[in-house]
Amino acid sequence: MPKKQKYPRLLGSKWTSLEKTWGWRHFQVVNRKTQGKWVFAEMVASCDPSVRFWLNAQQLDDPSFWKAGWLPLQELSQADTEDNCWFFE
Repeated sequence: MPKKQKYPRLLGSKWTSLEKTWGWRHFQVVNRKTQGKWVFAEMVASCDPSVRFWLNAQQLDDPSFWKAGWLPLQELSQADTEDNCWFFE
């Protein structure tokens, strides 16, 4: 029986960075590679295809840095306020 692939739906997925990354927030995974036990995703900015970088795919699981899909900026500011509400109490 073949080994189960980690992150099988990674390729083509869309992500929103909660902080500007290389000047942008919206990215798409255009390539993936596995090195040993690690899986890496090549991220490309949706508005500037010249902005590309590799990221350990495990980092996409951290909701304090990345959200699945492309979120509008209005939702980002609401999510930021909701995530950090303990700070305002």
